[in-house]
Amino acid sequence: MKKTLAISTLIFAFLNNLEGQSSYYGKVESAYLKYVYRTVRVDPGPNWQGYNLQNKQNGYTIAVTNGLCFADRKVFTGLGLGYLNFEGLHGVSILSDLEYADSKTKLAPLLNLKIGYNHLWNQYDGGRSTPHFEMNVGFKYRLKEKTAVYFKSGFIVTQQALLVPFIIGIRY
Repeated sequence: MKKTLAISTLIFAFLNNLEGQSSYYGKVESAYLKYVYRTVRVDPGPNWQGYNLQNKQNGYTIAVTNGLCFADRKVFTGLGLGYLNFEGLHGVSILSDLEYADSKTKLAPLLNLKIGYNHLWNQYDGGRSTPHFEMNVGFKYRLKEKTAVYFKSGFIVTQQALLVPFIIGIRY
């Protein structure tokens, strides 16, 4: 987690110092996470207490991201914090977020990549932390010059599972 936070901070600082026009943005999103399958198989040992999502739980998340936009408001990068709930298992996430979306048209496609860590308080003492990798595609609808709503979906690999997110959000 420390490595991801350090790398994300360095990327954010580097992008913040780039020449050219950049501006602040924020976004709030919520997602339903559909469980698809386990990405690992474990040969149980004496201290094994089960998979991180041992009941193959679906989940939901809510996240807030703050960052900067570049390249005529087409490229967005930032850091986000989120809350996770997998049918009663609670968790938190910290993610670096990179998104591309054309800002000149009302309706436009978007591409999104998130990399980070999350922690889930499950059956293990203290819970489990795992890397988080997410790729999404979707579309956004511009309401005002700097405000847009969007829908996207793709895949998430985290907590020893592959999940399909259905995300709705607003960028401001």
